[in-house]
Amino acid sequence: MSARKDFLFLSEPDCIDAGVLDAGRCVDVCEEVFGLLAQGDYLMGGPNHNSHGMGVVFPKSSPFPNMPVAGPDRRFVAMPGYLGGRFDVCGNKWYGSNHANTAKGLPRSVLTLMLNDKETGEPLCLMSANLLSSARTGAVPAVATRHLASATAGSVAVLGCGPINKACLKAIATQLPHLKRVYFYDIFEAAAEKLADWARQTLGVDAIVENDLQTALSGAEVVTVAASRVKPLVVQNDWLHPEATVLISGPISADDAFWLENRVVLDHVALHEAYVDEAVASPDKQAAYDGVIGGPLYRLIDDGRLPALKDFTDLGTVLQAPAQRADTGARRTVFVACGMSVFDLAWGYEIYRTAQDKGLGTPLALWDTPYAE
Repeated sequence: MSARKDFLFLSEPDCIDAGVLDAGRCVDVCEEVFGLLAQGDYLMGGPNHNSHGMGVVFPKSSPFPNMPVAGPDRRFVAMPGYLGGRFDVCGNKWYGSNHANTAKGLPRSVLTLMLNDKETGEPLCLMSANLLSSARTGAVPAVATRHLASATAGSVAVLGCGPINKACLKAIATQLPHLKRVYFYDIFEAAAEKLADWARQTLGVDAIVENDLQTALSGAEVVTVAASRVKPLVVQNDWLHPEATVLISGPISADDAFWLENRVVLDHVALHEAYVDEAVASPDKQAAYDGVIGGPLYRLIDDGRLPALKDFTDLGTVLQAPAQRADTGARRTVFVACGMSVFDLAWGYEIYRTAQDKGLGTPLALWDTPYAE
């Protein structure tokens, strides 16, 4: 019996040809993942099986001349996982991030995804993952839009106008058939103008660049937040539309009322519990909180001003129990998404199988016969 093992390599153009930019399809796949999360048919890293990933964080200084040192958003992270259901696959998303990349004409983060056979560990596919990761990052708040926002919502505010929020807006727009107006806010007006031009041409909406954050928020029924970690947005709760659905995919600095007076729905409760466990085990819990999107929420829980995380609702629960979709009396809904490798695995698997069907990609040989059995 031959022991030759080939696996598929998918370049970024291969992934595009396989449909990685199909936002509507990605939303449907990510909704499947939320169902599997609610059932428990998944695993991620760490002793609790819910860790976001393991990162290499660089020191502020080093005696070794070649060792990288800390900089804005500079790190490497491995995000392993297993996803069940029809996917039934293991894999790992690996990325390096450095804000200085943009000055070199590179994306801030460079990502790849490896899919592996769950039994043998053999590689199935190695693929470019920048577009894949941004697509699933955008699709997650779009699933929340489908189930938490008003079906008649016609206005969106985009806070942070980089590539991630472009993906978010593209996916969210697939869920808002009455979308007519989008407000764009960014600390760099040129970035807001660029994304607004894209939205006018691609989505056919009235795109307004707004330099005043309060004004941008006041007219928006849906808000998508995916701003830079370098300078988080500062938001006051009373700036928001009375019935806003706020979709948080990036850091935000808000007043306490934002967290205390609105209904908060999490992407997955166990993920946030893992973040807190890891922060408690770290040398500086408050610094660890500073590094994650849910940090402000965790502080209010620690102070006894909000219930324990286990008492929060997550989106998988909403999907499993439609009655949870109803507002519980709060004027607004805040959805917090922190990123999980299982969404990358699902969308990566979908792209991999499509590539196989279309004959895309480059087969690579791991070995003809393994040297050591």
